[in-house]
Amino acid sequence: MTTTIRPQPGILEIALYQGGASHIEGQADPLKLSSNENPLGCSPKAVEAVTAAALKMHRYPSTDHDTLRQAIAAVHALPKDQIVCGVGSDEILTLLAMAFAGPGDEVLYPEHGFSMYRIFALSAGATPVVAPEATRKVSVDALIDRISPATRLIYMANPANPTGTALDLAEVARLADAVPETCLLVLDGAYAEFFDGYDGGASLVASRPNVVMTRTFSKLYGLGGLRVGWAYAAQDVIDVLNRIRGPFNLSELALAGAEAAVRDRAFVETCLTLNAEQRARLTGGLRQLGIACDDSHANFVLARFTDENEALAADKHLKAAGILVRLVKGYGFPEALRITVGEGEDVTRVLDAFASFKGST
Repeated sequence: MTTTIRPQPGILEIALYQGGASHIEGQADPLKLSSNENPLGCSPKAVEAVTAAALKMHRYPSTDHDTLRQAIAAVHALPKDQIVCGVGSDEILTLLAMAFAGPGDEVLYPEHGFSMYRIFALSAGATPVVAPEATRKVSVDALIDRISPATRLIYMANPANPTGTALDLAEVARLADAVPETCLLVLDGAYAEFFDGYDGGASLVASRPNVVMTRTFSKLYGLGGLRVGWAYAAQDVIDVLNRIRGPFNLSELALAGAEAAVRDRAFVETCLTLNAEQRARLTGGLRQLGIACDDSHANFVLARFTDENEALAADKHLKAAGILVRLVKGYGFPEALRITVGEGEDVTRVLDAFASFKGST
């Protein structure tokens, strides 16, 4: 049966999002390094908080997320009233497109940016515009060159996914200075905590009314299953987002778990230390095997091979060893594999598998 009902322009151009694989046929418990998850899981205090909150599942959650916003504000030294929470940072990024872009407008983002940026633009009826990158790094000059009178949003992840490369705050500020008042610069900080010394762009938000910083609880905090994110922006922008988000968009479990997680700074430091150590091991080990990779400022490393065929062969070899990583052809890197940084034994297992692969080719 067919229907004459049609969605808004642009929506049928959206390809379905493909997440990182979770299963290998014939393997009962593969090592999953395909989705940039925290190998230590989440804070035990978050587990306790979610367990306690489960006893109140018959109650509606708060609509203002006040206690979670208080916790975020306290940890990051930000004004609580300029924070909004969402179902992962994805929801906030979506709401920004819904609120500030539409037909006739343009949404700009880097060549190898998060694949959802294009989807956000198309779902709002806006035109996606791509700025080329230079050697797997966001080019501020290319972004500035492509700003037009129709540009309403610029999405930029820093550190970037899937490259792991990052711009220092001065370069981000240079971009912010070039953005017109009629456009929002959205700094996607999903991996910001892993970039030592970087504030995610918070200082830029404080000094510029058209800069937005988003963050997530899915990566460092290990709460991908709860879906919690947040943004810091000028009060006018926050007020707009609060007008269009669902009043009960975050469950009581999500709110309780995220608050406990952000307050457990000891667990956060343990996770950051582990990631820094094992990221260096993984990067160094790959290079010793002749596998190219850039310095990463995230919780993953992008391993590059001679061509797509070698990358596919390496992926097949890893799967045979019970290891799942991420093919990133959809991000413009058919010759590469993105590997989440795991615990010490995970990194050893990955490097041993690559050594075996290189020895067999």
